[in-house]
Amino acid sequence: MKTLQSVAYTAKATATGGREGSAKSDDGRLEVALSTPKGLGGDDGQGTNPEQLFAAGYAACFIGALKLVAGQAKVALPKETHINSEVSIGPIEGGFGIAVKLEVNVGDLDKATAQELVNKAHEVCPYSNATRGNIAIELTVA
Repeated sequence: MKTLQSVAYTAKATATGGREGSAKSDDGRLEVALSTPKGLGGDDGQGTNPEQLFAAGYAACFIGALKLVAGQAKVALPKETHINSEVSIGPIEGGFGIAVKLEVNVGDLDKATAQELVNKAHEVCPYSNATRGNIAIELTVA
């Protein structure tokens, strides 16, 4: 386990009621209702779920890492750069686990260059570092 050398930022949030409850950040910028998808035995209500939040967070964080490594390589990322992310949940031995797919879209950037940047971003992204060796992660360049 790697220890933080210093703390640059700490996000704080409170969840109540589990998958049928709500979650909000301490600064009030995030406030969401939660509901369980039918695939997990829920009523598929109007709220979001932890997997959607994780998918959005991972994609946003990965783009940040991609911008960092592209800047270091002096490569301009196209404005339309985006990531389609999927977080799947299912049973594993002893409980439940998740798997992640990130489809990185970098417009007309050379595919070999894009793949190199994606590989480097995967090494520095905090979400990638947090999950490495714990879950299946599939990275593709579209």
